[in-house]
Amino acid sequence: MKKNVHVVGAIIENEHREIFCALRSPNMTLADYWEFPGGKIEVGETPEQALAREIIEEFNCSIKVGVKVEDTTYDYETFIVRLETYKAQLLSGEPIALEHAETRWVPRNQLLELNFAPADIPAVEKIINEKEN
Repeated sequence: MKKNVHVVGAIIENEHREIFCALRSPNMTLADYWEFPGGKIEVGETPEQALAREIIEEFNCSIKVGVKVEDTTYDYETFIVRLETYKAQLLSGEPIALEHAETRWVPRNQLLELNFAPADIPAVEKIINEKEN
């Protein structure tokens, strides 16, 4: 029986309409894939609470979680992940990678140039195809 993992990801956009992306480090599962930052939902947390906590823990900054963008289930070889992605904005601090190998702010139209984890791809495509506000 494969393990089911429920995770959340933040699509954080800056004033230049760039999206914050994080590269998973070699000691993480799915190493060397890019992702929208986030992590596992703990018992008793809402997805929004988990996302806010994970961003503080992994990037030392705080966010305001907004609307849900995508809810994807992806079957990796050894586990099944359900990824809920939300729009978010920075409230305080600049994100610093405490666990990830690298981070960068990426223009929407360049997101697919990064090697995203498969579970993130539907959200990436949705963001790229969004109409300008």
